[in-house]
Amino acid sequence: MIKAIVTDIEGTTSSISFVHDVLFPYARQHMAKFICSSVQDGKASPYINDVRMEVGDLDMTLKEVSDQLIEWIDQDKKITPLKAIQGLIWEEGYRNGDFKGHVYADAVNNLKQWHQQGIRLYVYSSGSVKAQKLLFGYTEYGDLNSLFSGNFDTTIGAKMDAASYRAIIKALDLPGNEILFLSDIEKELLAATEAGMKTCWLKRDGNIQPDARYPQVSNFDDIDLTRF
Repeated sequence: MIKAIVTDIEGTTSSISFVHDVLFPYARQHMAKFICSSVQDGKASPYINDVRMEVGDLDMTLKEVSDQLIEWIDQDKKITPLKAIQGLIWEEGYRNGDFKGHVYADAVNNLKQWHQQGIRLYVYSSGSVKAQKLLFGYTEYGDLNSLFSGNFDTTIGAKMDAASYRAIIKALDLPGNEILFLSDIEKELLAATEAGMKTCWLKRDGNIQPDARYPQVSNFDDIDLTRF
């Protein structure tokens, strides 16, 4: 019996295009100004130092740090200080009303139903916990963060590493076979399966493969928890 559901965001609860066509370009556009402004407010200072540590050059100028972050955005890198700084930039965008977090209606409806049924809900995404809470906090359906019992990001480990899912299982204090992980990435599902979780593959394009290694659905309405 499934007692907890851990869901990915991009391509699962939310559109890939929202992340790549709205959030990433917004962070890229505002990166240099944001990094420079951190000299005054210090908001990003710890993460700037983390960038320098990541690169192995503690003498990087703010411009060099900004250029490196933009390069990582262009390469779609899942680097923790980048995700943290992006989250800070997106926070300003959400609060300014420059955009709203995209969440599919079928995801909203089912997350609410599962929450009402007493199933514990969690998010695990390569985006920082801050970015996750912003996306779910500023949607056209209102603030959805109250639906979730917790959030995980790459600080717990990489999403294609089974050890990350073992750490999540330990944090949830449930047997792995009572936790369902939802994602659109097969390698993430493989890692979660290796850790002992149940898994479900979101195929938003509707290209369902009956013989796939993992159960596939085109949206949240098709997820039947009695199958797991």
